[in-house]
Amino acid sequence: MRYTYKTRNTCSSQIQFDLNDGVVSNVRFTGGCNGNLKAISKLVDGMTVDEIESKLKGNTCGMRPTSCADQLALAVRAAQRKAESGNG
Repeated sequence: MRYTYKTRNTCSSQIQFDLNDGVVSNVRFTGGCNGNLKAISKLVDGMTVDEIESKLKGNTCGMRPTSCADQLALAVRAAQRKAESGNG
């Protein structure tokens, strides 16, 4: 299923991705550092929510308490919870 997540406190404004059986694919960021976010999208393609969360959650950017990578970890976990609750 395709999900859209509105980011907070980052240069990117949203993240779109597919989540099927706990596996993330087709990640696309809107805004932000284009090259870096394309690379992150390729690196996480095919990873599980747990793998993404363990690698990216808590990553910060400059003085901000979050980053685009951290927001991705939050986004995929939120989508996983939504899917498990039947509201996907």
